[in-house]
This record gives sequence, structure tokens and C-alpha cells, in this order.
Amino acid sequence: MNIHKKDINNKTIKPILSKSQQEYNKVISNRHIQMIAMGGAIGSGLFLGSSIRLKIMGPSLIIIYAICGFFCYLIMRALGELISYRPSSGSFISYSREFLGKYAEYLSGWMYFINWIMTGIVDLMAISLYMHKWQCFQHISKLVFALLTLCIVCIINVIGVKYFAEIEFWLSFIKVFTIIIFIIIGVTVLFSYYIFDYNITNIPINIQQNFLNNHGEYIILPYGLWQTILLTQGVIFSFASIELVGVAAGECKNPHKILPKVINGVIWRIMLFYIGSITLLILLLPLEQYKGFISPFITVLQKIRIPHISSIMNIVIISAALSSLNSGLYSIGRILRTMAIGNVAPKIFTKMNKYNIPYVSIITTVSIYLIGIYISYLLTNNIFSIILNTASLGVIFSWLFILFCQIKLRKAINQGIIPEVRYKMPGTPFTSWLTVIFLICILITIACNYPSGTYSISLIPLIMLLLYLGWLKVKKKNNNI
Repeated sequence: MNIHKKDINNKTIKPILSKSQQEYNKVISNRHIQMIAMGGAIGSGLFLGSSIRLKIMGPSLIIIYAICGFFCYLIMRALGELISYRPSSGSFISYSREFLGKYAEYLSGWMYFINWIMTGIVDLMAISLYMHKWQCFQHISKLVFALLTLCIVCIINVIGVKYFAEIEFWLSFIKVFTIIIFIIIGVTVLFSYYIFDYNITNIPINIQQNFLNNHGEYIILPYGLWQTILLTQGVIFSFASIELVGVAAGECKNPHKILPKVINGVIWRIMLFYIGSITLLILLLPLEQYKGFISPFITVLQKIRIPHISSIMNIVIISAALSSLNSGLYSIGRILRTMAIGNVAPKIFTKMNKYNIPYVSIITTVSIYLIGIYISYLLTNNIFSIILNTASLGVIFSWLFILFCQIKLRKAINQGIIPEVRYKMPGTPFTSWLTVIFLICILITIACNYPSGTYSISLIPLIMLLLYLGWLKVKKKNNNI
């Protein structure tokens, strides 16, 4: 396969042989990519972080999820247009090189790397924390669980992509199945109460309880608009990993046929799962019943008196975090190799094992996870919020690069430089720029969320400075590319 690099001065496309697609095994099937895409967009944030948002945002959370879901759909469509043009395991990193230049490839790649390093640390912390929920494991250090988890995920990712795809299928299936069962249970409870006047919970159900204030007036924003806006970045982070489908495209069977169907179908199912589950959480319990560090699903299902629900949900939450960690390691392995081929990362990352897996980049990432998780346990609890916000920055920057690449692609198509693609971004360029503006607004809300968000945003100049110094070394090494 050939990739092309745009010559801006001559407005031509110069073919450059791509090594990033060579040697990968095309073994990811339709069912794998369907569940990977769906599971990638249903993050552990839905299970872990919804309680505090429910208490503060109230019914407006439904609207916020709908808005964020819509813009995430547009991001997926933008990525879908790029994939339709040229599937690549390098995803938006290789597109950045082609349409925005080498520095954009360098910047987008290392920002994405930072995103997954931070996300991986959060996932490892979550797994260790929820393993300690079981009394029989409380005498074991959390670091031990982090080490065991990393060993398992590392082995999965270096022995073959078919094993990653199959395990990720089942981990994603657990998340999807859990939400479906919760929706069925929640609808059954409401139906039995209002139709048959039978309450199987131990608290009174009042469908208007979270929509009325003390004066009987309808409320959408219980703590005001500003507090709702500040928490929107947490909602966006729940959709993190939607771009994973772009990385998997390079190892997918018949991506031109499968991926448009995946993107079209998955977003509506995700919207149903998110909005459906959040709506039921609001209808079933008063908002004050939800506690910040307890999954809202556990809170509701305990009230419905489902036996052993805490242990069951622990398994689900651990599976969600493990799925995220597994996906991140897979993604970073391919991205680092693409960057190494493009001479913006160490050449050693191009190495593949006998299973056609970029094992050096995977093992390097695992080593950094080890250092990060050890440091995080030495620092205060505030580090969790800062890490989470820094990961959010990486996600948003990655999505911005996808949109900028799609805008450039569409411009090249309109100029006749590149042939028309089958799967187009709807409403472009208006929807593309609207999504860019939305993501910039999210960055502003992170900055306003003092102290952790403000500290995270203040790191951007330092990160950019370090990346620029690294870029100067890259340019010098590669004769001023």
C-alpha cells in the first residue's frame, strides 16, 4: 500500500512507500471490530465516575451525554472518512504526517502516547482499588495487583493480535451486557411499580423526585449551569477510546466494507446505553442517594436487593478498566511503530516479533506504566485527578488532529488532488469546525476546574516545550527533515 504526502507549494501528492502496514496480520473480524468500537466508547468512567455527576448535574446529565455523544459521533465520522481514504494501523498519526506535516505527526503521536500512559495508570489504580473491595485480598499490596495486571495484559498483546481481539471482544461484551441487563431491570422496576403498584425496592419510587425543587418547580440544573459545564469534561472522557477503531482498521479484514457499518451502528447503541442507563439512574433513586466513590449502578442494584451485586459490579468495573488498559497498550504499540517508521520516534520501535507484533514498543510502554504506577502510590490522592485531567488533554488533542486531518483531506478532494471517498463526513466543513470549537470549549472548562483542572492545563506549556526540544533533536538526527 502507498501513502501520500502533500506538497503544499505544488499542491501535489507524492507517493511514499508505507512500511507501517506491512507485516501486520489481517485477523480482526467484523464481530471483533463491532465490539471493540462499542467497548472503546463505553469507558470505565460510566461505571465509576457517574455518581458525582448525577448529584451535581441532575437531569441535565442526560442532555450533556446527548450533546457529547453527538460530537463524538462526528469525530468518528471524520475518522471514518480518513479510514475510507486509507486504512492504517498508524491511524491519525499517519494522517497527520500526510496532511499536516512531520511536526504534526511527531506532536500528535507523543500527545497520544501521553494520553494512554496517563489513562493506563488510572486503569491500574482502579483495578487495584477494586480488587481491595474484596476482603480476602485486602492484605495484598495494591502494587502486586498492578504488576500482575501488567504481566497479563503484556502477554496478551505480544502473542498475537487474534488473542487481543478475542479477549477485547469478551471484555467489551461484559460492559455492554451489564448495561443491557441494568436497563432491563430498571425498566422492569418502573413498569411493575406504576402498572402493578408493586415496589421491589426498599425506598419509595417517585418518578418526579429529581426533577422538582423544594417549591415544586421543575429543575434541570440543580446546582446551576456553571457547575454543569465544569463537569462536562468528565462526560467527554467517558467516550475516550472511540479513535481505537482507526488503529484496529489496519489489521481488520475488509475495512472499507466493515468500518462504515461499525461507525454508523455503534454510536446509536452507545447513545442508547448511556442515555438509557443515566435516565434510569435518575428515575429510580433520589440524587442524594448516590455517593461519590461508589458506582451508581451498585447503589441502585443494592436497593433492588440483588444478591452479591457488589462483587458482580466489582468484576464488571475491573473488566472495564482491564479493557481500557488492554486497548491502550495495543494502540500505543502500533502508534509508536508508525512514528518510528516516520523517523519521529526511536528506530527500535519498528521491530516485530514472529507473531508480527511490535513487541519493543509494547514492552517499553509497560515499563513506563510500572514507573508511573509506583510514583502515583507515593504521591497524594490529588494525583488521581491530575492524571485523569492530563489524560483528557491527550484525548482532546488526538481528536483535534483527527478533525484537522479530515478538513485537509476534504480540501484535497475538493481540489481534485485526491479521488472522492465513499464514506463522507456529514455536513463538512461546518460540522468539522463546529466540533473543533466544541473541543476547545472543553479545554477551557478543564482550565476553569480549579485546582486539578487548572494545574493540568498549566502543564501544557511545559509539555509543549519538552516536545519542541525533542523535535529539535529529531530534526538534527534526521538532517533537518
